[in-house]
Amino acid sequence: MRLNQWLLGLIASLLMSHVWAGRACQDASPNTETFRQAMAAGYASMQQLDEIKPKVALIARVGQDLSAYNLRFSHLGFVWRDPSAQGQWWVMHLLNQCGTVQSDLWREGLANFFMDDPFAYDALIIVPSIAVQDKLQSWLSEQSKMEQLHGSKYNMLAYPFSTLYQNSNQWVLEGLASAMSRDLDIRSRVQAQQWLKLMNYQPSELKINTFKRLGGRMFRANIAFDDHPTDRRMAGKIDTVTVDSIVNFLQQAIPESRSYLVEAKKLPELR
Repeated sequence: MRLNQWLLGLIASLLMSHVWAGRACQDASPNTETFRQAMAAGYASMQQLDEIKPKVALIARVGQDLSAYNLRFSHLGFVWRDPSAQGQWWVMHLLNQCGTVQSDLWREGLANFFMDDPFAYDALIIVPSIAVQDKLQSWLSEQSKMEQLHGSKYNMLAYPFSTLYQNSNQWVLEGLASAMSRDLDIRSRVQAQQWLKLMNYQPSELKINTFKRLGGRMFRANIAFDDHPTDRRMAGKIDTVTVDSIVNFLQQAIPESRSYLVEAKKLPELR
């Protein structure tokens, strides 16, 4: 009986979600295999987090295949243990609504983080310094502060030094800027981006030709290029915030930061 209660509690903690604004859009419920893989990825991530015990970390997933751009992980969020929620691990991240330009901040359990039918179920956990974790923990506890750095117009390929749009990883990067800036009190996206420039943050350069740019702009509402510098855009060079660029920035700015790869394991077949 106690084992069953423990399992139910574990499943509930991995699946809990809460949107801070707006609502989710799901075309269909996840199939059995997607559910199993997401639960396994969430549990493996929880085990790794329980072992390293950060106050706050970053967690990345492989939402889509970006191998054409020499990238592995596509989407990043903050993960932290909420003392007010019985020490459960929560993920806070930015998502857009149903392929549109509207974005919201979501708080959800670890399994839910992997429930969007990702390309693969590997995870990457990045742990910054204790000082940065302390500031992030305070920041994540106040919705108003998080919203100060939230741009509601989503663009998958948003330019890092413009406030016209924002992508999911850019919100994480700007949140990191507010925690890493020490004596500077960052309260706006403009301030965060100015600080990132001063700290020599380098975005990832994606080679996207005119045909791909036109196709993306015409057929995807959540892709735009008008925030990018004209000369680089016309040369097919699109600079954007990626998981890789954030990891590289953290390694340079905070040498003591650590990364942990959580590889997906093959699940036994259902009988």
